[in-house]
Amino acid sequence: MLNRFLFTKIDNSPLIIFRIFFGLLVASECYGAILTGWIRRTLIEPKFTFSFIGFEWLQPLPGNGMYFYFFIMGSMGILIALGYKYRYSMIAFTLLWTGVYLMQKTSYNNHYYLLILISAMMCLFPAHRRHSLDVRQNPALKTDAMYAWVKWTIILQLLIVYVYAAIAKLYGDWLDFGIVRILMLGKVNFYLVGDLLQQPWVHKIIGTVGILFDLLIIPALLYKQTRKIAFVISIFFHLFNSFIFQIGIFPYLSLAFTVFFFEPETIRTIFFKKKKPYRLTMVEAPSYKPILYVIGGLYFLVQLALPLRQHFIKDNVLWTEEGHRMSWRMMLRNRSGTIEFKVVEKESGTTKIITIDDYLSKKQRRRIAAYPDFIWQFAQHLKKEYAEKGIPISVYAINSRVSINGRPTRAFIDPKVDLATAKWDYFRHNDWILPSQLSSSTKTNSHINKPDSKRSAPQSASEANDDTKVDP
Repeated sequence: MLNRFLFTKIDNSPLIIFRIFFGLLVASECYGAILTGWIRRTLIEPKFTFSFIGFEWLQPLPGNGMYFYFFIMGSMGILIALGYKYRYSMIAFTLLWTGVYLMQKTSYNNHYYLLILISAMMCLFPAHRRHSLDVRQNPALKTDAMYAWVKWTIILQLLIVYVYAAIAKLYGDWLDFGIVRILMLGKVNFYLVGDLLQQPWVHKIIGTVGILFDLLIIPALLYKQTRKIAFVISIFFHLFNSFIFQIGIFPYLSLAFTVFFFEPETIRTIFFKKKKPYRLTMVEAPSYKPILYVIGGLYFLVQLALPLRQHFIKDNVLWTEEGHRMSWRMMLRNRSGTIEFKVVEKESGTTKIITIDDYLSKKQRRRIAAYPDFIWQFAQHLKKEYAEKGIPISVYAINSRVSINGRPTRAFIDPKVDLATAKWDYFRHNDWILPSQLSSSTKTNSHINKPDSKRSAPQSASEANDDTKVDP
């Protein structure tokens, strides 16, 4: 039965049109990053970048190098859409996109991570074997069929994303619509809809629809009787997200994914009217079947496990952020904070309060006070800088306070811990993060995320919806 499910030959029209959509969208993302100034603000202006821990060696190219980097990525997208040297173009894009993802997390976005996963899959898919320049150069590649496992791989990945996103929303601050209210505060000046988005009844609709959509959209698209209405709802949902949250290509990529849910004949009729329909139902297990089972099984096991790691790490992920990334926790929290860094020279005992403005861009300063890995990495950067001068130092985070979802600020980092010697643990709790006092039942509706007027710390951070926000 599994053989029939995975290895039945089906019409490849959905995969072919998705390749074209995918290539054009990633090209738009890359060229857009150049034109909007995203590269300048994120990768060129900062004196150093907050890479993923363990990838500090992966730094932006000097000078205007990152402009060329993104231009090459965008060009790979065009080649993917055209189906020219498809395997090489797809592999090159995947490696380049993964590189830029790992070299900076100031603009972390769950959708960037999803794009890595989909790109890696596309490297394995036979998406160039119809309506491509590769076929024009080598007609022997031409085929109207693909294995069903291609379709189901995409669908299973999307199911994991959406279900985990729905489950993550089932906590107090979303269920009482308080976090939705906070997220909408930044949209008050939107043309026509700004005032509407501040209404409590709108918050209830957005919060409820957010959970139901994530939980039900994949089954609704799979079920023929609900497919068309689910598609219409998807269009409205994703266009709303595109307009309100400005999240780049993701809403349109999400709509592109829907081609895998419709009957191949429907896709062929709409996009490839001259293409011959493939109506055979032949089951033919390929020679790579054992490898597919092993690699596919391990891959999806990791995808199922990664979002669960937060439950095995001490304290609340909403407070510590440990286990947050790569877990499909989207639009769940607003973090703001204040912090100072004190450097103590070990030999002389000289103490200095660091002026963070001398080191970080505006965008980085919005992160540094509220995210523990940023705090730790900045301490390591200071340690390295002083070490190059031959001065061993200790680094302390003092006056570190954080507010989560509009709650009163609480002490965040232990001021007695020397962060220069502290270690970062990816899979266990870092004890220099002070315990939280969060409760899943705590309400946020009575709080608004504002700077604490009673404090006067030189550095503060306030960032809402950081997992979906893209620089304009």
